[in-house]
Amino acid sequence: MTTFFQLLIYGLQLGSVYALLALGYTMVYGIVGMINFAHGDFLMIGALSTVFLAMAFMNTSSAALSAIQVITIILIAMIGTGLIGVLVEAIAYKPLRDRPRMTALITAVGVSMFLQNFPRALPFIGPNPRPFPRLFPLVQLNLGGVTITSTQLIMLGLSIILMVILYFIVNKTPLGAQMRAVSMDKDAALLMGININVIISLTFFIGAALASSSGIFYASIYPQVDVYMGSWLGTKSFIAAVLGGIGDIRGAMLGGFILGISEIFATSINSNLGYMIGFIVLILILLFKPAGLLGKFSIEKV
Repeated sequence: MTTFFQLLIYGLQLGSVYALLALGYTMVYGIVGMINFAHGDFLMIGALSTVFLAMAFMNTSSAALSAIQVITIILIAMIGTGLIGVLVEAIAYKPLRDRPRMTALITAVGVSMFLQNFPRALPFIGPNPRPFPRLFPLVQLNLGGVTITSTQLIMLGLSIILMVILYFIVNKTPLGAQMRAVSMDKDAALLMGININVIISLTFFIGAALASSSGIFYASIYPQVDVYMGSWLGTKSFIAAVLGGIGDIRGAMLGGFILGISEIFATSINSNLGYMIGFIVLILILLFKPAGLLGKFSIEKV
């Protein structure tokens, strides 16, 4: 039983990363109707920018990073990555809104390749992995034989707070009402005076900022950053979004935690099974519940 709860803790910490990243996939799909395969690379940008921000703060302070400095670093990384997400949407995706979805999909793959290889070509970044700085104090707690670290608690706590804030924004604020309106019918939303361009840009900003936070949390647990880290994690988070029901925020959260827990338990049995479990889950969900656990079928007019 102790092993079960220990694995559950590991699954929740990994699931929170998948959930935050899956939220970006599901928001963009729900509002724009496209799969942004470059979304996982925003995770890498967030983690990589945190490395350089932490180095800058450490150069100006002889002591370890304070709580205020850590919060400042995370906020700057999230906002900066969010702005990059807005820039990517404006340059690569906005001109293709009225084009076939396959065009946007191919473009997203190209954007992903660019975001991975452009930093790799920069001399101050390069292709080699970088160590990730310790942002949170490391304290181990032992509860009935189950070891929980302060980093895990902070990571899970901040992840849940971000998810709750997003859920509140989408469901309880005028901005969220506009997002839901654009998601349902762009033409009708435009007639009601909603600025579609602003809503889509905000969607990309929020999605990229959440991806940045997921990269920071992931690198805090597995302290190594490289330019390709977002590719594999992005694929798994996309599976999590499909599992929960892509287009549904609650589904993205649920799918992320389910996939994270499943992967950890599968890895404890066999490491190869851990790599496979995401694709096994994807095949099963497409066979038996294609709309996802919380998704709904919709009729699309052609």
